[in-house]
Amino acid sequence: MTRRRFYAPPSAFTAEVDNVSLASDEARHLRDVLRLKTGDEVYVFDGAGKEFHCRVEESRRDSSQLKVISEVEPARLESPLALDLAVALLKGEKFDLAVQKVTELGVTRVVPVITKHADIRLRDESDAAKRVARWQRIALEAAKQSGRAVVPVIESPVAFGSLIQKASDGAIPCLMFSEREGHSLVEAAKNLPAKVSRLTALVGSEGGWADEELGAARDAGWVIITLGGRTLRAETAAITAAALIQHLYGDLT
Repeated sequence: MTRRRFYAPPSAFTAEVDNVSLASDEARHLRDVLRLKTGDEVYVFDGAGKEFHCRVEESRRDSSQLKVISEVEPARLESPLALDLAVALLKGEKFDLAVQKVTELGVTRVVPVITKHADIRLRDESDAAKRVARWQRIALEAAKQSGRAVVPVIESPVAFGSLIQKASDGAIPCLMFSEREGHSLVEAAKNLPAKVSRLTALVGSEGGWADEELGAARDAGWVIITLGGRTLRAETAAITAAALIQHLYGDLT
């Protein structure tokens, strides 16, 4: 039987983890969409990896109180790979789609990147904050749908140069996907550790990488990867990169 799953952050649970409160959106979904009532049993995940079997104690339009029956295994186990996926900013719903699908594929963190040929430009910090909030909601819904108990973190947009330097301290492998000047993932993997528990991958905009960006990444120790002879849209490349990496080092078989 499919679990009826709801999200509540760790702060919504009591200190003893015996009760949990659902906020407005989740409460309305419980009451008005699924039409659940007092006594019905549901599952609640906290976005940080824990999931609980619960019983509805009180249901209101703007909040619901649930009794925690027991902690359970999440509907779907997390990948053994912590994958941070950095994606150049994209127009319209393209970035939305990328966030949704890479969440389903098990990505741990999504980092929007401001690049020379990025498809959009952020107006100000308020514009960036609104976009991040929307992407975080998309990630939450995708995690709920796919059975994950972990909701990927959507970072605030960062400049290309800052990302390259921050992620290139040598602690974890860093892969940059490009339509040119790279090797296949299979070839590159020969020079990477046999077992990788954390990895950062970077996918560019549809305008491609500037020569100086490729040079800066290579100088900082990033491995340049190509995905073959076909030119992919940026959102397709992000989804493909996540799937290939999860197949190679994660749990996508």
